[in-house]
Amino acid sequence: MNTIPDLKQTVTKYKFSGLWRLMDGYRWQYLIAIISMGLAAVAGSALYILLGKFVDDVLPAANMRQLLPLVSLGLIGLALTQGAFTFIGGRLAAQTAENIARTLRNYLYDHIQQLSFTYHDQSQTGELLQRTTSDVDTMRRMFAEQAIGIGRISLLFVVNFTALLTLNVRLAFISVIIIPIVLMISLFFFFKIGKAYEAFQEQEAVLSNRLQENLTGVRVVKAFARQAYEIEAFDVENREKWGRGRRLTLMHAFYWPTTDMLCGTQMVAAFFFAGVMAVHGEITAGMYVAYVGLVVQIIWPIRNLGRLVADVSTGFVSFGRVQTVIKEIKEPMVEGTAVTADRLHGAVTFDDVHFAYENEKEHALHGISFTVKPGKKIALMGSTGSGKTSLVNLLPRFYECSNGRITLDGVDLKRYPRAFLREQIGIVMQEPFLFSTSIRNNISYGVNHAVTDEEMFAAAKAAAVHEVILSFPDGYETMVGERGVTLSGGQKQRITLARTILCDPGLLILDDATSAVDTETDEVIRFALEKLMQNRTTFIIAHRIQTVMDADLILMLENGRIIQRGTHKELLTQEGTYRQIYDLQSRIEEELQTELGELIIEN
Repeated sequence: MNTIPDLKQTVTKYKFSGLWRLMDGYRWQYLIAIISMGLAAVAGSALYILLGKFVDDVLPAANMRQLLPLVSLGLIGLALTQGAFTFIGGRLAAQTAENIARTLRNYLYDHIQQLSFTYHDQSQTGELLQRTTSDVDTMRRMFAEQAIGIGRISLLFVVNFTALLTLNVRLAFISVIIIPIVLMISLFFFFKIGKAYEAFQEQEAVLSNRLQENLTGVRVVKAFARQAYEIEAFDVENREKWGRGRRLTLMHAFYWPTTDMLCGTQMVAAFFFAGVMAVHGEITAGMYVAYVGLVVQIIWPIRNLGRLVADVSTGFVSFGRVQTVIKEIKEPMVEGTAVTADRLHGAVTFDDVHFAYENEKEHALHGISFTVKPGKKIALMGSTGSGKTSLVNLLPRFYECSNGRITLDGVDLKRYPRAFLREQIGIVMQEPFLFSTSIRNNISYGVNHAVTDEEMFAAAKAAAVHEVILSFPDGYETMVGERGVTLSGGQKQRITLARTILCDPGLLILDDATSAVDTETDEVIRFALEKLMQNRTTFIIAHRIQTVMDADLILMLENGRIIQRGTHKELLTQEGTYRQIYDLQSRIEEELQTELGELIIEN
């Protein structure tokens, strides 16, 4: 995917030179673009010198009629040469910029995919979107327009100033008096605009994040009639972005009149001195004509150079923002010395395991110890925040335990490559997630090989969703909306279940997989889960006693600690939280059955 070698080292170790090193693979193309711009500058200068020679030597000549066609061809040829090399330089620069942007964007996407769960827990989606799109595009413009522009203007200055020196040394130095002042102003704006642009980009990321959250949760917004609130909240962030953008625009607006005035004054002064020298016979009329053209070729590009230098600051800001992402260490997926079998047996042991999330003082888990034999069911119960999800997230190594030891099939979990663990551990989440693509692609998402129709149908049938899919007009090719919004909760859950079944995992995690569906759908999914759990070590997170009654081991968690453990029958004989939950749920169920019976009798 990435054609730039050691890209991470390139963009994080180096500053200004890093941008040049980022061009590995495209340097010659960009160098040819700069050379083409230089040749275009030479052709432009030659055109004005030839025009001066025409005024001095051709117009007064007796054979002017014979020389005129040759001079005209020369002028046309130089103009065409200038235009051709300008086109070649611009095209090559644009191609280089697009290639760099494509490569960098691909690398960023790949890098973000491989960052740890901890990083994504602390990052905003809108911010990452901003850096992968807007910031990379700013860098593209820097290579396509600003960097090549600076190179072109520098060459124009060198070529035209050299040409001026050949005309008249004194006039040459008079013509560039103002240039150091313009460059100093440009450097001043370079730093000012850079800071203002960084603030603008940060606020744009905030705005993008709010927009992304709002569109994702649009059903919740409409359900609670909070459109006015969201519009007001968006307006607050948008107004802040407007203010920062206005500040940035005012800086540009202040820069242009200042440099225009200085450059205009320089040109008028240069024309005046050259005119005086021409009147006094110190230079010829042809030299004056050539001088005017060469001065314009120096002064106005230098004015644009100042703008480009100021604009380059935005490219460096974006480069810095991209750097902060690439500096993040990837989550190693293939490290580990354990010999990975084709399939996990599922023997799990937690030995005095402690765990705390990064930047959190309090531990989420304290001294967790238990053992599970292959093929057994272990249920985790407890209130919200008791540590159930934190515990199961340690198994695929989404996070690493702070202290203690976890073994899988007798091997320390840290010796298994993360990629192998995540291929072998199937997870059915409480909130099913589907991609905005076909049902077929969603079901086959978890496998790396081509899936036959028979395999697809078998997985869907096992998840009790095959007939549902066939009832859709396009069957398995039916496109689902973003996050599967066009499907019901039960349909989404069964499709994600089919995805897990198709992966054929050795160990299974069910994170409250049936809590968000109705009773009828719950029974269908529970039946499918029973098939899936056969001969697989299964961790079940649940709140309903009915879901965990047949588990081989039930762990009651509270504040990250195991407060009770045992089978359903064993826990019923103990005084504690499990018995309280069972009594409460049983009483509620009895009351509902009584009320339902009374309604039936009345009707």
